[in-house]
Amino acid sequence: MERRPTHRAAALTAPAPAPVPTHAHASALSVDWAAGWSAPVQRPSSGFEENWAETGFADQTVRQTVRVTAGGRAARITLSNRFGQGPLRIAGASIARAAYGASVHGETLRKLTFGGRETVTVPAGGEVTSDGAPLLTAALESVTVTLYFAAPTGPSTFHAQAYATSHRAEGDHRADRTGAAFTEESHSWYYLSDVELSGGPAGQDTVVAFGDSLTDGFGSTVDGHHRWPDHLARRLAASGTPRAVLNAGIGGNLLLRDSAWYGDGAVARFRRDVLDKPGVRSVVALVGLNDIGFSEVDLPTYKPDPDVPVEALAEGYRALIAEAHARGVAVIGGTILPFRGAEYHTARSEAKRAAINAWIRESGEFDAVVDFAGVVASPADPLALDPAYDSGDHKHPNDAGYRAMAEAIDLATL
Repeated sequence: MERRPTHRAAALTAPAPAPVPTHAHASALSVDWAAGWSAPVQRPSSGFEENWAETGFADQTVRQTVRVTAGGRAARITLSNRFGQGPLRIAGASIARAAYGASVHGETLRKLTFGGRETVTVPAGGEVTSDGAPLLTAALESVTVTLYFAAPTGPSTFHAQAYATSHRAEGDHRADRTGAAFTEESHSWYYLSDVELSGGPAGQDTVVAFGDSLTDGFGSTVDGHHRWPDHLARRLAASGTPRAVLNAGIGGNLLLRDSAWYGDGAVARFRRDVLDKPGVRSVVALVGLNDIGFSEVDLPTYKPDPDVPVEALAEGYRALIAEAHARGVAVIGGTILPFRGAEYHTARSEAKRAAINAWIRESGEFDAVVDFAGVVASPADPLALDPAYDSGDHKHPNDAGYRAMAEAIDLATL
């Protein structure tokens, strides 16, 4: 990885670990909240696989498990109704350390409240953050958030490609310790956008991985935590410098344009999904392949699909860099992976990839560069993924490929 002078936020000076709250309404405590996990939200759609977003929920409980990349002694969640058609009523919620499947460690099960109340209504387009609840968690440990929807929700704000299993049950099962009632499964997350922690290690900064399906983890093993941001979090922990690593990837995301299927454009959502997260110090950006490729294939889900020139992509990157630097955040640029054999690989799209990768490497605009493309390219054909790293569609890595990407990042630049 090439390194350049970085624009960094001032180091955080965290207080000593806060005492574990002994009452439900923990927001009354004076505590600092740090990032533990997050996922960018999207409009309801069925672009990748069957899910529950378009139908929503009614008298049903949804149990979702996420892995926090930092530890703490208390937790709170944020629920987003950004793309809801009307107010969203949460009839109850709980949080616990995850066990197996939909089961939880019963002794850790905590009721969540919102301003001291068990129920809350989230306005259309809005979000709500719970009070804190005592929950001792370690870095790289999974927690389970359970939401009960008594009244019909309508179509649901969600994150389409979780590569994690969510569970659904009929009726109210937020206090269940076992997973017996949760007989339905989905590979998406619903309404849940953030888990924040307090009482963790002092001086902990946040790294955000930002981009499209190559960051979201398409092709990785479901429930395996093998996306490249997952591997990066493990590397940081093993090096003795554990950090919160947030995955802000959205499958199909475009740098320059919004999509009904694949989320708000990267430039449009950068502040919300990256810069507004607690303690952000650096971001690794890998985005632009879909802007290059969508115009090569006429598919409804690939609209909008204009022919995007390389200079427009460079201007999009410049916009991200300028916004990050204004907040004291370093930006590490990742080169776009080879994709010969994929459905939108053409001479024109390959020429664009080569040109934008040359700009990423040579322009000097980024604080540092990680050559993801070189790491996963085939030794026999640099325009194609190494077969050992190919998930099978010739543009997304498998678990081994994502690990190689994470290992290419110079931890000193983060």
